Amino acid sequence: MHAVPPLEQNTVEASPTHAASPKAAPAQGPAANDAPVRDLRRVGIHPDYWYPLAWSHEVKRGKTHGVTFAGDPIVLARTESGKVFALEDRCAHRQVPLHQGVVDGESIRCGYHGWTYDCSGKCIDVPYLGRERLPNGVRSYPCREVEGLIFVFPGDPAMAEVRPLPKLGSVADKKYKTRRFGRPVNCHYSFMHENLMDMNHQFLHRRQMGQMRARSLGRRRGEGWVEVDYTFARMAGQQPIGEAIVFGQSRKAGGDNDKDVMTIRTEYPYQTLQIRTSEKTLVMDLWIVYVPLDREQRTNRTFGLLSIRKPGIPGALNLAWPLLVWFTERIFKEDREIVEAEQRAHDSQGADWNHEVFPVINELRALLRESGAPDQVVGAGSAHTEVIRFWDSRQGNPVAKT
Repeated sequence: MHAVPPLEQNTVEASPTHAASPKAAPAQGPAANDAPVRDLRRVGIHPDYWYPLAWSHEVKRGKTHGVTFAGDPIVLARTESGKVFALEDRCAHRQVPLHQGVVDGESIRCGYHGWTYDCSGKCIDVPYLGRERLPNGVRSYPCREVEGLIFVFPGDPAMAEVRPLPKLGSVADKKYKTRRFGRPVNCHYSFMHENLMDMNHQFLHRRQMGQMRARSLGRRRGEGWVEVDYTFARMAGQQPIGEAIVFGQSRKAGGDNDKDVMTIRTEYPYQTLQIRTSEKTLVMDLWIVYVPLDREQRTNRTFGLLSIRKPGIPGALNLAWPLLVWFTERIFKEDREIVEAEQRAHDSQGADWNHEVFPVINELRALLRESGAPDQVVGAGSAHTEVIRFWDSRQGNPVAKT
């Protein structure tokens, strides 16, 4: 846990009310005469981190499973012994996808000519050549399976030895019940980070939550992370069933409701959301990440672990669980629709016209720019040059392609 400076007390610190035309608006940044600020929606996610690419149940014993990371095809295979490994999803021979092949013991055999690769990507058999004339293999990826997630390290393999796997919240704590959820969302990953961190969008969820007012208690920032604390007050409407399940009790408007604290943190490239009651009890613990699927990074797959503290009555949370799933799905649907609308607006306008006034979101945007892949421009979608990193498996080094 990082040491953090004291809280900065703040509410929404609005910029001057006059707003220039979006096309004429100056780029947001620390100084007007600085170099142009990168369009955040075209900043590629940094590959030198551990990313979940599948749930454990999706990769069956003795089967292959094709996935992508930022447009790079990857095959996951679970061997007969239960081990999972990851290779680039192509046969070195005719470039056909290896996920169309078969698992053969502890290796994977291409479904075309039967070329066989071990977990390191080395070609260990070509049926019609003999083992003394084996060609080069394909790239392998560091791969680990933790708490029902299959993590892959798509960047520099040497970094995988020093970059730890993320902490997954309360998923391993028996005092909590965890929901594993996620699906593809058609937007750049940065929209997802902003949506979760900016709780001033409660109006969007008025049909689910009633009329809620969020108040920012303060924000903190350190190397590679930013976080903010909120309290909430119910201005109108009834407490939704999902909220009652989270807190383990029904609550009325007023009282001590606004003493519960929600802390949202982006620790690149992951996000967490925790809710603590006025007694400092952690009642909800969310860990989530947004994994780009396509090369332009306009689509991401969300992987989330939502842990709810079990109440004192045994089995009560299990009975209420279907209602919690229903409630969270409705909230997520509203969020998904709005961030996809943001992506469509960016695609139509061809640039980031956002006029952001909330300080923590401006700090978040700066963090995502600074932490993203420095040599990538993605999602240009027209005549703009795309600079994409890919792995040349013949040389074993990443190279740039324009």
